[in-house]
Amino acid sequence: MPRDNRTPVDHMPAIVVLAAPGLIPAVLTNALAQAFRGRVIVIKERPEGPFAVARRRARRLGPVTALGQLGTAIASRLMKKTSRTRMDAILAAHGRRPELNLDVPRLSVTSVNDAETRSAIARLKPGVIVTIACRLIGRETLAAAPCPIINFHAGINPAYRGQMGGYWALALADPDNFGATIHLVDAGIDTGATLYEVRPKPDPADSMATYPLLLAVAGVERLIQAVDDALSGNLKPVQTTGPSALHYPPTIWRWLWTGIRRGIW
Repeated sequence: MPRDNRTPVDHMPAIVVLAAPGLIPAVLTNALAQAFRGRVIVIKERPEGPFAVARRRARRLGPVTALGQLGTAIASRLMKKTSRTRMDAILAAHGRRPELNLDVPRLSVTSVNDAETRSAIARLKPGVIVTIACRLIGRETLAAAPCPIINFHAGINPAYRGQMGGYWALALADPDNFGATIHLVDAGIDTGATLYEVRPKPDPADSMATYPLLLAVAGVERLIQAVDDALSGNLKPVQTTGPSALHYPPTIWRWLWTGIRRGIW
């Protein structure tokens, strides 16, 4: 795991994590903070509420689809409560904590695209920025970054861009592409060049509630390696080819039908 105990931390470039609150950002940020001690700083944005997300999707996808996706979001929250045992088992098997380490410095902002975020990036002068489960990075924030921006995406690009990539790979009978991608961030949605991929095998006990966590713990070492590559100037991005599709959460009726018919929940 990358560490350099010979060089004072003050003389090393910072690693800025742009993230929303939640389990996946906490797990991945803790792993980075352990690997790069004293160098990780979190800029945490305020998450959008489910109804705000539904209104935005209604403008893009139509009100019926947005309402169906809101139903799935509610079902997912309920499933997380019933999937606690499986989630605890995943965390324990990989030695990961579900809460963000209190020693990790953090700054709270309304959005990662705020002027406050850009000002913090300019002040911190990071050697690399990592995005985890936050809003799509806008062009102004992209332009303000003095370093590579790396994203952890719970899906294999370009076939499973967007949201719930692990679920869609299974729901579309493509289990070989159940996985996660660590990639560079550009102005598109998960369209940046790939750095690493991981393809774990889900357990029969896994579901929509646990797929993201399974992918996150499987991708920890690759994410650490990508950050180390960026800091050492050894990034080797690859522009992947093949069918490209942008996915959103399934509607509640599609999710129920797939679960009943194929056992993919």
